[in-house]
Amino acid sequence: MKVTALIENTTPDQGLRCEHGLALCIVHRGWNCLLDAGASAALLENAPKLGVDLTQVQAAVLSHGHYDHSGGFPAFLSCNTTAPVYLRPQAAEANYQVRRDGERRYLGVPPALLAAKDRLRFVTGPTELHPGVWLLPHTTPGLEKRGEKVAMYRQGPDGLRPDDFAHEQTLVFLYGAEMALFSSCSHAGADTVVAEAMAAFPGKAVRAFFGGFHLMGAGGAGTLGVRPEKAQALGRRLLELGVEEIWTGHCTGKPAFDLLTPILGSRLHYLATGAVVRLWEDGK
Repeated sequence: MKVTALIENTTPDQGLRCEHGLALCIVHRGWNCLLDAGASAALLENAPKLGVDLTQVQAAVLSHGHYDHSGGFPAFLSCNTTAPVYLRPQAAEANYQVRRDGERRYLGVPPALLAAKDRLRFVTGPTELHPGVWLLPHTTPGLEKRGEKVAMYRQGPDGLRPDDFAHEQTLVFLYGAEMALFSSCSHAGADTVVAEAMAAFPGKAVRAFFGGFHLMGAGGAGTLGVRPEKAQALGRRLLELGVEEIWTGHCTGKPAFDLLTPILGSRLHYLATGAVVRLWEDGK
């Protein structure tokens, strides 16, 4: 497996564009997949610089219905004319962050993506996209409490309600007795995502976890949105679950990353724009 970070908030390479968002190109056993597309067309500029040919992507996945993961899809669909985009039905609903004064900030996907109906494939349950590659919805009850806590709401048929993150899905790659998990923002909690995947695939160890932990504050990735002890508890829980390697960034935020570093040690890596990660080479 080869994972290339096309878009993330930061980059050590000044020749690459970065933005608040995430887009990963994943090649596994010759199968080429795009997970998310960032907030804009910036991934089209970065891809050739990183040796990624987006026209060769065979399937695309939207991890959840927020603009910073879906905004680049219209540009991607213009350069790749065949790959379907897999998303949850709830991702087509309007997502908002509601401020204390009642003002709504739209978080949802661009209308141009929803208009590309012939390219969209709505996923309603656990789905095998390709041999050994799965999409998993959340199965943990009560997630609307997490949505309310972070002031995220979704406009459904019955009105505006706290987001239960039913529009979010986990991308899972199986390889022998191991699996790699991709959960771009982990709104349900990274430990929840890992526990759900382990329940779906009993006996599989988590070789690697890729994605954000949604621990940043309202002020952006330079701020902390939870109590320090909560971020530290998440790190200890991931150790208990046996996650071997963690690549995180985006909505985790630097303060949380710094808090997790002493706990997770060499297992923890920052997933910046331009990062390339290889797994299971020569059977390892």
